[in-house]
Amino acid sequence: MSDSNITKKALATALKTLMQTQPFEKISVGEICEACELNRKSFYYHFKDKYDLVEWIFHSEFITTVADARVTDRWSFVRALCDYFYRERTFYSKLLRLTGQNAFRQYFSEYLFQTVEPFLRPNISLEAQQSENYGFFISFISDAVFVAIFRWLDEGSKTLPEEFVHRLQFIAETIEDTAYNSLSEKKSAESVPPQ
Repeated sequence: MSDSNITKKALATALKTLMQTQPFEKISVGEICEACELNRKSFYYHFKDKYDLVEWIFHSEFITTVADARVTDRWSFVRALCDYFYRERTFYSKLLRLTGQNAFRQYFSEYLFQTVEPFLRPNISLEAQQSENYGFFISFISDAVFVAIFRWLDEGSKTLPEEFVHRLQFIAETIEDTAYNSLSEKKSAESVPPQ
C-alpha cells in the first residue's frame, strides 16, 4: 500500500472513530488530524475538506470494491451496497441525515442516479428511452432506492440486508413493470399517425 493510501486510511479511520461519539458537523479537520497524529498540511495535501474525505471513504471502500468484483447484476449491486452500509451503519446513518452543500446525501443520490440508469436501460425500448418521461423514471427509481436505504439505516437497520433487499426488489420490480409498460404504451401511442 502506498504512503498516500496509508495516510488517507489513517484519516478515514480517525473520522469514523470520532463519529462514534460526535456528530459530523461538530468535527473539525484539526480533530481528525490530532486523532491520527498527522498535521493539517497532510490532510489538505490529500483532501480539500472533510466532505471530500467522506467521498473518498465511500469510493475506496465501496465503489472500487464493486468495480473490482465486476458486479453486473443490479440486485447483486444493491445487495453489496446494503451489506456495506449495514457494516458501516453508524457512520452512514449519521452522514445521510446531513443536508446542505457538500453533504454526503447529495453525492450518494447523484451516484445512485448514475448507477441505476445503466441497469434499467436494457429493459426499456430505444423509443421509450427517448421519451420525455425517461429521465423522470430513472430519477424516481433512484430516489426511491435512496429513500428506502436512508429510512432503513435511520431506523436502525433492524432488518438484515438480505431481507431488506428482497423487499426492495419486490416493490421496485412491481413499480418498474408498470412504468416500462406505461413508457412503451405512451411512446407507441405517440408514434401512431392520426386517422
